[in-house]
Amino acid sequence: MLNQHNNNLSWKKEFMAGLIGYFTTVYIVAVNSQILESAGLPLESGMVATILASAVGCLIMAMYANAPMVLIPGMGVNALFAYSIVEGTGLDFSQGLAVVIVAGLLFIVTAFTRLGDWLKVAIPDSLKHAITVGLGLFLTLIGLEKGGLVVRGEHSLITLGNPSSAIVITSLLTLFIGIFLFTRNVPGNFLVTMIAGTIIAAFTGVLNDRGNMISLEEQSWVFMPDFSAITSFGFWMAVFPLAIVLIFENMGLIHGQLNMLEQENKFKRSYQATAFASIMSGFFGTSPTVSSAESAAVIASGGKSGRAALTMGVLFLGTLLFIPWISMVPSTAIAPILIIVGALMVQNIKEIPLHDLTEAMPAFLIIVMIPFTYSIADGMAFGFIAYPIVKFAIGKQRELSTPVVLIAMVFLIEFIMRSLGH
Repeated sequence: MLNQHNNNLSWKKEFMAGLIGYFTTVYIVAVNSQILESAGLPLESGMVATILASAVGCLIMAMYANAPMVLIPGMGVNALFAYSIVEGTGLDFSQGLAVVIVAGLLFIVTAFTRLGDWLKVAIPDSLKHAITVGLGLFLTLIGLEKGGLVVRGEHSLITLGNPSSAIVITSLLTLFIGIFLFTRNVPGNFLVTMIAGTIIAAFTGVLNDRGNMISLEEQSWVFMPDFSAITSFGFWMAVFPLAIVLIFENMGLIHGQLNMLEQENKFKRSYQATAFASIMSGFFGTSPTVSSAESAAVIASGGKSGRAALTMGVLFLGTLLFIPWISMVPSTAIAPILIIVGALMVQNIKEIPLHDLTEAMPAFLIIVMIPFTYSIADGMAFGFIAYPIVKFAIGKQRELSTPVVLIAMVFLIEFIMRSLGH
């Protein structure tokens, strides 16, 4: 009888942790779908894709790894997919999904072999952290654009948006609310920010029209990725940056979360579950899912097993019923979330040894070139190419690993081919 009572208490605690995790991350449905819309996917279809990928990812984590992690399309990863892979390489949306699946397969190879551990040691931490910081600045730039806070300048690339416009005023008010809620650590702060931003938009006249219910006849629940470009060099130059980001971002996130949970023994299966989920994302029509940083909120709320992840998976499926209301959320309510997430990612700069210029200079190139070229892949290329050059220049070539040199050569060859018009 006592065991039954303890089990009921455990289920209740796990359910509450899952509920908190869901409300902490459900904002991703509106945010990710607007980014996918930039890649050519209709807004409502992007919402369905985001919901299904998140739900299935959480269920895989629950059933396979028995860990309380929430899997949602990664912030930064979605920008890489939409702006660098689809818009930046000339691939269409279906071909971009093929890139997601191939990158996911490479992710799986590292999850089931020792290749992952080898790469973890071989790729310098400074470059890994620089990618995160660069992604953060890129998300911030996208948020500033979506909120009308920066626009194309008459005598410069960008300039300040019109401070008196309804869009800018709405974005700024929502941003201030978001910063206040986040710094006060209010539960579900991004969700509350999004709701508040939508209400403000209604008063300022920039609210979107209400959408329609998803039609079972019209909605495609599963996408067929197009592998027609797989033999092209450009396809693989899209695969490698995505695979690199997926592998190292998830390594860091999962390790930190399980360390917080004091269940490091679950790393292997959790990492493998994340790899499986990333491949499924390509068939649902979205950028890959990752183990979200918000999983820390689930763990802090008492989530210790897959029951919390199962709860989140079921709740995400129920979100399909709310798509007409989610589609009302305007860009002015999404922009502040992108800016705040960007600020969080930029904090990784403190992990870069700025006193060592052989590490700092390549990292700096990644950080500035990602937003300034509006391409995550190109920004990464500058840093990876510079890294071996700087090390050779001062006689520290022994610090170079084979993977870093190979990646640098691949990026360099791609630049050369692009300059020749191929």
